[in-house]
Amino acid sequence: MSRTKRKVPRIAKSGQSRPKKVAIYIRVSTTQQIDRDSLPMQRKDLTAYSELILGIEDYEIFEDAGYSGKNTDRPAFQQMISRIRAGEFSHVLVWKIDRISRNLLDFAEMYEELRDLRVTFVSKNEQFDTSTAIGEAMLKIILVFAELERNMTSERVTATMISRANSGQWNGGRIPFGYDYDPDTGKFSIREDEAKICIEIKDDYLENKSLIHTARLMNERGYVTRAGVDWTSTAVWIITSSPFYAGIYRYNRYKGTEHRVENPSDEWVMVPDHHPAIFTLEEHERMIAIRDHNARNRNSLGKQCLRENVHVFSGIAYCGKCGNKMFSTPGRLHANGYRTSTYSCPLRRRSKECDNPSVNDIVIGEFVINYILNMLNAKAGFSKIRTPEELERRLLYGNTFSQVEHIDEDGLHEFFNLLSRYGSDSSFTFAVRRPRKKKAAVDPEIEQLRREKEKQERALKRLQDLYLYSDSAMSEKDFILKKEAIVKTMEQISTKLGMVSRGATSTLSDEDFIVQASHLLISRELSSREYIYYKNLAESVSPDVLKTYMETILDSVMLVDGRVSCIVFRNGLSHKFTYKEKAPG
Repeated sequence: MSRTKRKVPRIAKSGQSRPKKVAIYIRVSTTQQIDRDSLPMQRKDLTAYSELILGIEDYEIFEDAGYSGKNTDRPAFQQMISRIRAGEFSHVLVWKIDRISRNLLDFAEMYEELRDLRVTFVSKNEQFDTSTAIGEAMLKIILVFAELERNMTSERVTATMISRANSGQWNGGRIPFGYDYDPDTGKFSIREDEAKICIEIKDDYLENKSLIHTARLMNERGYVTRAGVDWTSTAVWIITSSPFYAGIYRYNRYKGTEHRVENPSDEWVMVPDHHPAIFTLEEHERMIAIRDHNARNRNSLGKQCLRENVHVFSGIAYCGKCGNKMFSTPGRLHANGYRTSTYSCPLRRRSKECDNPSVNDIVIGEFVINYILNMLNAKAGFSKIRTPEELERRLLYGNTFSQVEHIDEDGLHEFFNLLSRYGSDSSFTFAVRRPRKKKAAVDPEIEQLRREKEKQERALKRLQDLYLYSDSAMSEKDFILKKEAIVKTMEQISTKLGMVSRGATSTLSDEDFIVQASHLLISRELSSREYIYYKNLAESVSPDVLKTYMETILDSVMLVDGRVSCIVFRNGLSHKFTYKEKAPG
């Protein structure tokens, strides 16, 4: 479908008169401006302009208070654009062009879309509108200078901050754990209760040389971070690697806050003896040496593994005791080059609060693939199965299930009823043959929604980087509120995307092709078989194909005490397993 087939252009082409309605957009960039006359003034002037100059009394105001113009990730703006795409407005009216965006690329993308939708853009202060050629040319010229001004301002601010850092002045940010800061004097002081924990972290890391061991020890001792949460290896890494704890103020290590590109070391600002030290310089350098040594070992031993090892049940395996998604690590390398995967509960790794042991993927795979095989065989021979009890015996066929006492009644009966309705008819399948993401390159509305979702994902990444690493402090409350807003927007986009995608028709996408090919390959392996050795299957089939197959069939696999306790399929079927009690001794 071409861009000219959108609803709004179709109305324009047909010669029908589109009802005129103005979308008035106003914005101020800081919380200080919100309470001044900036917003009321824009509101008053723009409504008058719409009525008196444009001659349009039907308008709606979209207002973003306290948002920067460096990008378009603003709630009211996004709502306005969504409704413009639905064909509700004929004009967009702003106080100044930089109220929309100071970023040339963002504005150019928006303006191109407005032009395709036959929507006129009007800027009151610059006294032009894009319905004329001169107005369009002036718009582009002004945008260039708006972006130039922003870049020059950014350069001046950066130079000022570096100058302040060179003179030993603190440029703001999160106060490091173990320290207090007095804004009146501009001095740091050691916070004794937290400094004690820092010293224990340093001592254990120097002795055991393991971030995980140190984090676990801190949690076992009942310590929490300043945010009141458990210690993680990342939190320990920050303390063991930062020169701040050796009394050194480091600034300008990274370029910007969004992508954190590291500047050359000769551009860093390093101010020794800037504040009281908790560690000696020698201790700091020893910890850095341990970190670098561990990193070199990981890289030399794990390069091939990182490239080739695919964790088939990653994102599917869950801890059945605490509910956490289990993380995957490379397991033992076999003589023939096959490497297993190990799935572990993150809570057990951090603090041992969960006692669920790690599980090898051969154990998971052997159970899951043979259960799927038994389901397929039960489907094919269902005409001979009379009761749920007979179905249960068929599903638990094989040595893998010798310790399973029974399947939960609800799940078993649901599957029995499902087979009763469909029998061996091929229209029934418990596998979802479409991936969660669908490539859409035909319908422009789907394409636009995907761009919006990608933009929100980038915004979430920038927000996380800003909170964790920026020199400008952000409170935890602000971070949580902004993160929730972005996540909510992404969910709304995903909902719209699903609704549009279901109504769209397109050719087979690359992802669909991969999924169908994986089903074909695995189905060949399962056909006419009564038992599958998972290790043999994993060695004979591409791990990417096997992973894709599992992801399109399984929603989750719950693991308890090294065994599969529950399998949830993508179509909603849930089968829970009760095991026989182990014999004493």
